[in-house]
Amino acid sequence: MTYDRRLRYLRVALVVVGLISIFGLYPLMFLWPSGWAWHTGHSDYPLMIVGIYATLGVFLIRAAKNPLQNLSLIWFTVWSSIVHGGIMAVQALTSPGQHGHLIGDVPVLFLVALVLAVLTPRAEKVRTDEEPRAPIGHIPQYAG
Repeated sequence: MTYDRRLRYLRVALVVVGLISIFGLYPLMFLWPSGWAWHTGHSDYPLMIVGIYATLGVFLIRAAKNPLQNLSLIWFTVWSSIVHGGIMAVQALTSPGQHGHLIGDVPVLFLVALVLAVLTPRAEKVRTDEEPRAPIGHIPQYAG
């Protein structure tokens, strides 16, 4: 896949993930509670998670305009999805009545991470007009 095509697909993926984060999570908790809701009855926790993901969704949509200027947000989304999905997978496996999450929100988090990771250019491959930067940890040698 060409560099430009990857960026085009990345922009689409960012918008799709952003829209699902904003508009999809809350309804899914009611439509498919065994795969998307971790609580029964009243709890303030789900609304906090929905708020966090809706906010992330807004910023992912904004990042779609110029993904190369938003790599840290995209990689945060990748790694936080892996961590969140991993923790939830362990909880779903060890908590009776939570196994539905293994075919609900857990694989979706891993899928989001995979799609964004595959489509996002690595920092060393990003085409920019900037001067090349020294590698992290490089200490310049001064003659003098």
